[in-house]
Formats: sequence, structure tokens, C-alpha cells
Amino acid sequence: MRVALFVACFNDVLFPRTGEAVASLLTRLGCEVSFTPEQTCCGQMHWSTGYQREAAGLARGFTEVFGPQDVVVTPAASCATTIRDAYPRIAEATADPGLAGAAARLTVYELTEFLVDVLGVTDVGAYFPHRVAYHPTCHSLRALRLGDRPLRLLRAVRGLELAELPAAEECCGFGGAFAMKNSDVSVAMVADKVRHIRQSSADVVCAVDNSCLAHIGGALSRLRGGVRAMHLAEILAATEASR
Repeated sequence: MRVALFVACFNDVLFPRTGEAVASLLTRLGCEVSFTPEQTCCGQMHWSTGYQREAAGLARGFTEVFGPQDVVVTPAASCATTIRDAYPRIAEATADPGLAGAAARLTVYELTEFLVDVLGVTDVGAYFPHRVAYHPTCHSLRALRLGDRPLRLLRAVRGLELAELPAAEECCGFGGAFAMKNSDVSVAMVADKVRHIRQSSADVVCAVDNSCLAHIGGALSRLRGGVRAMHLAEILAATEASR
């Protein structure tokens, strides 16, 4: 199957290993992965902060780049939500029927959706001998409704011990601009999340959004507790041969 990788700008700039992990994983599973260098931001931060016209321009750019592709896969649940749920609203808000039509023709999957629902696999041949806690990010949990897909994938990883994360469904406090506009509340929320992660005795905390992991990972690093934050794709891409 041919797959176009939308790496997402946050990953491209700050977490390039995540995109590399997705490409490696999908190639290992028999997919032909392409990466279009013309891709840019999906427009999430512009739309969520009220810049409708700017968001529409980025949305149109996305549909032009990825419109010819049969399937688009991204390791960013929040971006997948923007493309699938927000693009129709952006088109309506800016009175752009062309964008509405182009958005409707896109087929975009978050990585775990694609693995479980399209490829039909949960055991991807991964090996990761660590105790891991999974944090379900708000977009993955409440917008995409990924359910237990990430957990099913983690349970099939050889050597991995899945830790139970207390209050797992509580927000980490990132929320994009929320963390900047409401910093005191955000800090309190991530403090709760970090406390729960430490209670789980996990070596690694993973998620399907690096934006949330950056927030959590920053808080963990200040405690010097030795817990790593890692995107789920990097765990699934790990094998005994790659260690």
C-alpha cells in the first residue's frame, strides 16, 4: 500500500525521530512511504486562536499537496483532528466551497488508526524492554476517539511492561496556546500528570502527540527522575536488531 507521510511541523522541527520512526515502521510492514517536502503546517494553531483566513490558506495548501495521495498517515493526533474535523468548519467560516470539496476527498489517518483499522495489525514486530505508561492526549481521546488502539499495540510489543497510569484521561495542561495564556493552571495540571506518571513507576511515558509529550517531558526533566517521554511511533519502530 502506498502511504504519504504528513510528519506535522512540530515534529519536523523539534522531534524528527518520530517521522523517521513512522517511515521505518510502515516500510517494515510492507507500505511504500512517500514524503512530500512541500508540506507545511496544517493550520491547527491558526484556527484554534481565531485566525480563520490564515488557517484557510494553510488548509488549501495542505489539500493541494496531499490531494493526489490515496492515503495520508500522521503521527500527530491533534493535526489529524484539525484536517478531518476543522477543515470543513474552516471552509464554512471563510465561504470557500472549493476547500470544502478538497477536504472531503482527503483520506487522513492517525498512525494507530491506520495500523489497527487499515493494515489490521497490532503486533508490528517491535521490541522495547521497558516499563511504559501511556498518556491518552485530549485530541486522541476525545476528538479522534482512538479508544484502546494504542494500548493494543503496546501490549503486543515484546519485552514491554505496560504500567497503569492513574487518572490517565486527565489533560496534561498543554492545550497549545492554553499553556501560554493560562500558565499557572497549565503548570498545576502538568504537575498532577507527572505525579501520576511517577506513581506508575514507568521508565517511559508515551503518547501520540509530541506537543503534549514536550510539555510532560519538560516537567519530568526538571524533577530529574529519569523518566523519558517518547512518541508511541518510536516504541513501535524499535526492534531487537535496532538496539
